[in-house]
Amino acid sequence: MADEIRIKDLRLRCVVGVYPEERREKQDVVIQVRLEADLGAASRSDALADTVDYKAIKKRIVAAVEASSYQLIERLAGRVAELCLDDPRVQAVDVEVEKPGALRFARTASVVVRRRRSL
Repeated sequence: MADEIRIKDLRLRCVVGVYPEERREKQDVVIQVRLEADLGAASRSDALADTVDYKAIKKRIVAAVEASSYQLIERLAGRVAELCLDDPRVQAVDVEVEKPGALRFARTASVVVRRRRSL
């Protein structure tokens, strides 16, 4: 089993939606990220160079999401997963994108994408 790094409840705003009223203004999205990586070296060395820099990954996610304009949260989640896998230490990633208020009578609607580095 791989070790994990999690980024929880990343609250961002972007244009996302199919309908014209969804595309007029940025909407809230909430993102959960689970990164699989070998954290053994970092747990021994206590050195940032031996681990995944999750602050750097978070900054890339924020920049990409806030500048994005997708129709589907599925595409948004896929793009976030791609950004995470740009780090060679990340072996796999799960990304959940929630769109609060997307459905009447529901707190949120969400999608989860899972991506693994190609061997």
